[in-house]
Amino acid sequence: MSITLKDDSSSEDEGVMLKRVYKDAKHSKKNSKRVKNDLPNGNSDSDEDEDIIHAARKKQKREKKGKKPKTEDGEKVLKEIHNNGDEKGTNTSEPNGRKKVKKEKTPKVRKIKKEEAKYDDEDEDTMLAKIASQSAVVKSPSWASSVDFREPSEDFKWWENQDNEDDTIKWKTLKHNGVIFPPAYEPLPAHVKLYYDGKPVDLPPQAEEVAGFFAAMLESDHVKIPTFQKNFLRDFLAVLKENGGTRNGVEIKAFDKLDFTKIFEYFQVQKEQKKQLSPQEKKQLRLEKEEFEKPYKFCEIDGRLEQVGNFRIEPPGLFRGRGAHPKNGKLKRRVYPEDVVLNLDKEASIPEPPKGHKWGEIRHDDTVQWLSMWRENISNSFKYVRFAANSTLKGMSDFRKFEKARMLKDHIDKVRTDYKSKMKSPKTLDRQMAVATYLIDVFALRAGGEKSDDEADTVGCCSLRYEHVTLRPPNTVVFDFLGKDSIRFYQEVEVDTQVFKNLKIFKRPPSGPGHQLFDRLDPSILNKHLQNYMPGLTAKVFRTYNASKTMQDQLDLIPNQGTVAEKILKYNAANRTVAILCNHQRTVTKGHATSVQKASERIEELEWQKVRYKRAILQLDKSQQKKNPKYFKEIDDLSKEEELTIHKRIIEREREKYKRKFERENDKRKFDKEDPIPDSQLLEWLGKVDDLEKLYERESKTGKVELRESLQDVDKLKLQIEKLEKRITNSAVQLKDKEDNSTVALGTSKINYIDPRLSVAFCKKFDVPIEKVFTKTLRDKFKWAIESADENWKF
Repeated sequence: MSITLKDDSSSEDEGVMLKRVYKDAKHSKKNSKRVKNDLPNGNSDSDEDEDIIHAARKKQKREKKGKKPKTEDGEKVLKEIHNNGDEKGTNTSEPNGRKKVKKEKTPKVRKIKKEEAKYDDEDEDTMLAKIASQSAVVKSPSWASSVDFREPSEDFKWWENQDNEDDTIKWKTLKHNGVIFPPAYEPLPAHVKLYYDGKPVDLPPQAEEVAGFFAAMLESDHVKIPTFQKNFLRDFLAVLKENGGTRNGVEIKAFDKLDFTKIFEYFQVQKEQKKQLSPQEKKQLRLEKEEFEKPYKFCEIDGRLEQVGNFRIEPPGLFRGRGAHPKNGKLKRRVYPEDVVLNLDKEASIPEPPKGHKWGEIRHDDTVQWLSMWRENISNSFKYVRFAANSTLKGMSDFRKFEKARMLKDHIDKVRTDYKSKMKSPKTLDRQMAVATYLIDVFALRAGGEKSDDEADTVGCCSLRYEHVTLRPPNTVVFDFLGKDSIRFYQEVEVDTQVFKNLKIFKRPPSGPGHQLFDRLDPSILNKHLQNYMPGLTAKVFRTYNASKTMQDQLDLIPNQGTVAEKILKYNAANRTVAILCNHQRTVTKGHATSVQKASERIEELEWQKVRYKRAILQLDKSQQKKNPKYFKEIDDLSKEEELTIHKRIIEREREKYKRKFERENDKRKFDKEDPIPDSQLLEWLGKVDDLEKLYERESKTGKVELRESLQDVDKLKLQIEKLEKRITNSAVQLKDKEDNSTVALGTSKINYIDPRLSVAFCKKFDVPIEKVFTKTLRDKFKWAIESADENWKF
């Protein structure tokens, strides 16, 4: 049996999760009914609308053939999504055509029995074993028992056999093992309490869990935000009320009287205990966890073994949205099997749900690419378990996306000619459509859409408001708004004269702050208009096209010369140009300054070592300086104090290295039940460092370099200096790259917007190992690009 330590998407610390052992919980039948009424018939109202489109296409083709539409066709999907999209509940039609909203009751969480709340002061091994035994285990269905869970089949090269078959049907057979649920909550020990106004509070387990979510984050910046505190307190009190209030009569009202210190300190102890685990123990836990998860990592689709994406249900916690999100601090409620819809083929074995539970619904929808789905309570949207990034279907989807962007090359001139001609149209809608298309095309703005009052105030092109755009004659426009993920978009750009005039018209009175700039336009209208130029063309395609086109133009400027590190630097510079175009920013990480300092110090040490070797050459042959005076020009660049600082740093690092080595070796021996390394071994290692320290001291006093016998040769020393110069050059290039990319996120554009075949062609043309550009994960994801593009491939 293996252990699920933590879901990657969890907001709770892994150390906290280790002690928060869970038990199975029954969920009300009422909630099961709610799920069936609440969930749409197989599709999402999220950004990923591909499933809806395919379902609608399938319906159209059936109608053309004179067949009756199936019950799960595109029209029903769209209708149900519309009916179920309201966060308050399910909309039902009345005879008068109006929509009536049925209010949805929040399901109560099962109360935990007293005997379940007992705490045993267990050691770490017992605790970890308990996690394994109490995890919500889903038994593997019959198909999995005979499957060899290794890497998916590599002989299926779909990109070599592209055909024109109907792509509405995604699969013929689909088998999988369902999802892994987070373990149930185990109460804190009796002596660990939340305090209110100095008094300990006896909480029911459900409320105690929520208090623990906040306590675990006590030192983070999130808990200092008033919105976070307000939302947490509201949801915490709601859970407390649902479960009968406090057990000792303490009435909680004000946030500032709550004291989470004791719970926080308890969690810190658990984190420290986890840190004390030896590398071998951590490895063992990881292997057990991987063994437990193995049946869920793969599914069988059309007889092939494919990898599954995130097969874990996200655990409960406190929501942490980006930026000033109005829902920060709200409680992400627990998801139960009754909330989950599974999608398999009709002949597949249905995975067994955790004991005492049943699945919300079983679907057999072959027009969608998800395996499981459920509705989350924060934004009332759907979460999906989909195929992994390196799966066949995801690869096909990526291929079609980039090919569609390439198709735009043949239509872009017509699009640009058309929107320029409509800039002076007498119709306001035509002018707004032309300006919006121009902004999306030239400045890579997202289309944007309607936002509800309880969502973050993020906007795109079509939802820009009066205050987001400032006009500076003659033709400068200042954009200042929050884009996707609450990342600020601020740019001062020069636009065409007619665009400037139109924006000025759109901002005329009675327009003012709060009014829509494009008051007659929305993304659906714009996308419908774009379909006239090219089938499948949407505002989203422009970003992919412009990102890939910009990357192609930048790569064409790179000369095929220099070291691999220098070529990578230029590649990253091209990637950075695309990331800036797409506004892919990031905040400087906390460890950035330390990382830069260490890299700079390492370069400084390499420079010192080079100077040291040059001094040694002059000791062996003083005539070398007359032969090549420039070569020895830098030997006096370092001051005495700087050299002593470098000596001290090297010695301290060497001592620390041997101490860690000693601890690591003994941990390994202890795990293998072998005798530990004697202390004399550590003393011997440290003795070598002491000798090195004395050597540096002598060199500093006498000015004479002491080298081992094998380096007492001028040619050998010059060879060592040449190697050092290469390392210095590469390190300096990497440091510059690190600093240049500190505020720009290169990954998003590289993964989602730049055609991967551009990167492959660059590597093949410039003899750069593909590993330098794509990680192992990306090499698996873009295998189709690596094998299909050569050095001459062009976007």
